Amino acid sequence: MNKSIQIENAPNKIWPIHGWIGLGLVIVFWTLNWSLAGLRTQWGFFPLWLGYCLTVDALVFVRKGSSLLTRSLSKYAGLFLISAPGWWLFEILNLRTQNWIYDGREYFTDFEYFILASISFSTVMPAVFGSAELASTFGWIKHIKKGPRFGSEPMTVSIVFVEGLLMLSMLLVWPRIFFPLMWLSIYFIIEPVNVWLGNTSLVRHTSNGNWRPVFSLWVGGLMCGFFWEMWNFYSYPKWVYQIPLLDFAHVFEMPLLGYGGYIPFAMELFALYHLVNRFTSKESNQNYLQLSSGDG
Repeated sequence: MNKSIQIENAPNKIWPIHGWIGLGLVIVFWTLNWSLAGLRTQWGFFPLWLGYCLTVDALVFVRKGSSLLTRSLSKYAGLFLISAPGWWLFEILNLRTQNWIYDGREYFTDFEYFILASISFSTVMPAVFGSAELASTFGWIKHIKKGPRFGSEPMTVSIVFVEGLLMLSMLLVWPRIFFPLMWLSIYFIIEPVNVWLGNTSLVRHTSNGNWRPVFSLWVGGLMCGFFWEMWNFYSYPKWVYQIPLLDFAHVFEMPLLGYGGYIPFAMELFALYHLVNRFTSKESNQNYLQLSSGDG
């Protein structure tokens, strides 16, 4: 095992320095983003969400004794690098569905928008994975009993892959009807590929009946979804939604039912990260994300 990867340790009572930095960033840039007039989110989004990532990581460190940042600084930085192109995949799919648009996009050239957006998108994976690790420390998740075994049979893996291709095809052909499949199809396609390549996958856990990592990702995705939508509400530029059939009962800009997309989205990020990592890192990352008390 890589020496930079530690098995879950005992809780740590000391609040780490990066946690104080994170809290400071959140306080300063939350205030600026909601109080200044005119364009400000294009430069305020990244430090605000960097603050969130560092704060959540510090909470995980206190509760578990280790965290994504403290296990490996280089792997933590890698999350930011992989995150931006990972989110651009969903931006490409949104060209077809048009479920969200950016109010204020017109003030930037294409190049400016690409650079600024990529910097902001770089925080997505660190935020979701950090939140998922925090969720894994919750008592109700730690005490989830073993459930059905799923995913290890070759036929099952193949069927999931075919279903993913069908869902993506339906999304692209009939986007106004099947737009929710954006948040399922990518996972259904990439997870089997990870299994076939021997990459880290959720099937590694569910094939043994351990669903705690899945629940951790679901809760982590919802946590991030809440803060993304809350901080977006008084931001500018900001994203707004154009969701067919479901455009009612808004919580901030997002329709209530739209928050359901954050649940499988976290799983898609997990699959994307481990697929990309296979080709970009010489080190094993099998035990880097620790989403279950039994990881390692």
